[in-house]
Amino acid sequence: MPVLLRIDPGKPDEKVLAEAVRILKEGGVVAYPTETFYGLGADARSEAAVERIFLIKGRNFRNPVSVIVDSDREVPPLVEEIPAAGRILMQKFWPGPLTLVFRAAPSVSPLLTGGAGKIGIRVSSHPIALLLAEGLSGPLTATSANLSGEPECTAARGVIRALGNRVDAVIDGGRTRGGAGSTILDLTTFPPLILREGAVHRASILGALGIPE
Repeated sequence: MPVLLRIDPGKPDEKVLAEAVRILKEGGVVAYPTETFYGLGADARSEAAVERIFLIKGRNFRNPVSVIVDSDREVPPLVEEIPAAGRILMQKFWPGPLTLVFRAAPSVSPLLTGGAGKIGIRVSSHPIALLLAEGLSGPLTATSANLSGEPECTAARGVIRALGNRVDAVIDGGRTRGGAGSTILDLTTFPPLILREGAVHRASILGALGIPE
């Protein structure tokens, strides 16, 4: 069984967080709560750790893996450029469930981009996800903590049932909201293209950009 780390999102225990970050820095995989579902976290700078994410989920290597960073200041090293539309949306919807897709910097692993040269990034509004990215001092993978094609998990016990000892640790931060996942928006074209409409609605995005429906 994976290590179970219980934590109160309202009053996160620094020792528990430090243990989770230690596991991540050593190449481990940790399931953690986000504002929508539980995610699978690995140090996105480690190709070996990212590869484990694919193996754990049974995920096709052509499918990209998005990341969570602790602030918009962490975005520039990961991307070729931040379009004007991206700056507007980052300011309005981050932290929150909006994943923005940029052209990836050359240093970003093709495992994260699915070989397409694009990287999805968001700043999470969930305190645990945010603190993990901050403790890692780098991007944290943010794919859902489930087997590919299976339902997402809103509780730690669901993650353990689905993945068992495939992961090194599960952070039990209580039940997550569920519902729709993060909205995924491709900024490499204009107007931006909604790849998946989720918790942030199309009308809100177009309104923020001043684009008529």
